Amino acid sequence: MSEALTLAIVFAVLLFAGVPVAVAIGTAAFAGLVVSLDPAPAATVIAQRMATGIDSFALLAIPFFILSGQMMNRGGIARRLIEFAKVLVGRLPGGLAYVNILASMLFGSISGSAVAAAAAIGGFMGPLMKREGYDREFSASVNIASATTGLLIPPSNIMVVYSLASGGVSIAALFLAGYLPGILLGLALMLVGGVFAWRRGYPVGEKIPLATAVRVTLDAVPSLLLVVIVMAGIILGWFTPTEASAIAVFYTFLLSVVIYREIAWRDLPRLLTDAATTTAIVLLLVGTSMGMSWVMSSANIPQTISAGLLALSDNPIVLLVVINILLLVMGTFMDMTPAVLIFTPILLPVVTKFGMDPTHFGIVLIFNLCIGLCTPPVGSVLFVGCGVGGTTIARVWRPLLPFFLAMVAVLLLVTYWPAVSLALPRALGF
Repeated sequence: MSEALTLAIVFAVLLFAGVPVAVAIGTAAFAGLVVSLDPAPAATVIAQRMATGIDSFALLAIPFFILSGQMMNRGGIARRLIEFAKVLVGRLPGGLAYVNILASMLFGSISGSAVAAAAAIGGFMGPLMKREGYDREFSASVNIASATTGLLIPPSNIMVVYSLASGGVSIAALFLAGYLPGILLGLALMLVGGVFAWRRGYPVGEKIPLATAVRVTLDAVPSLLLVVIVMAGIILGWFTPTEASAIAVFYTFLLSVVIYREIAWRDLPRLLTDAATTTAIVLLLVGTSMGMSWVMSSANIPQTISAGLLALSDNPIVLLVVINILLLVMGTFMDMTPAVLIFTPILLPVVTKFGMDPTHFGIVLIFNLCIGLCTPPVGSVLFVGCGVGGTTIARVWRPLLPFFLAMVAVLLLVTYWPAVSLALPRALGF
């Protein structure tokens, strides 16, 4: 009990003091272990657990997907996807709101990053929507909410992290399980955006000539093919998800450097450096979180929390309400990667005891934390969206609230209707 109390107090104090999350996690794990061991052995154990935690072949997918996302963000892919989205939904009332959401879904599904989607799509759509008479705060709220769809629509780095934390849930099954929830989320956001656009009288987009529509579509096809290549290869067994991430880098390189020619050869060292920096941050979080998970296991924290939740109620509906509330609250204070690594070993045994599929729970967990990215005080997508939208959190919060409620509604649907997540993986034998 003293280990658990020490770990929780140190982590909470450091987190609220503004210490970087990875440092807070590692320090808390060390402090918790010092209660039962001397400092020198405790430091050795934490270092060993950190090294063991990142010694995983599946984690190789993360740097590759990060690098491919960096090239997509700077390789002209976002602009082409926005033009393609205009062809599909731009003529609807308030069409640019639909364009923003659809473009975020497409770009997020290719890059696997909500922050990259918020920055890339918001950077293009913000000025465009402003010129067309859209309210700045409304534009930012559309961009912030829709950017999270890319974490549910594969490929997604956070699904790789969940697979590691869960002890080996199939990455391919997780990728497939994310499609329907991600699409439903996008449709729900479009519904809310459409209602607002109709009530405020936002303009309809200009009619696009057929020749222009064909040209824009053909220009976007190479970008869209990346998702087809990655997912088809995984489903057909041509390569593993980790190998697919390397193929994504190769294909994105050809697209951005050779075909579109929007990334010069001299830009590649900077891209590689940025990708390496981001990867180092992510893997440091993974390593320290795995160290904390080991300390929590040795102190029987997951078992204690599991027993407490099961003692609270034996009704799966009640337990899932409690778990969703817990994750929504924690998602406002923690980034996704450490949250997944910390809460998966705690909550997964609870939900599996009443028959919840681990793949289904993974989608529910990620969905909850996606909502946390849009809320203060730690919501990275919220901050990026406000930054590129030229507004503040205080101003954007009110128009963002209906989108937030739509996200919660879809979350409840995904939580209590397992087929939304599991239909595709089961149909394809995963």
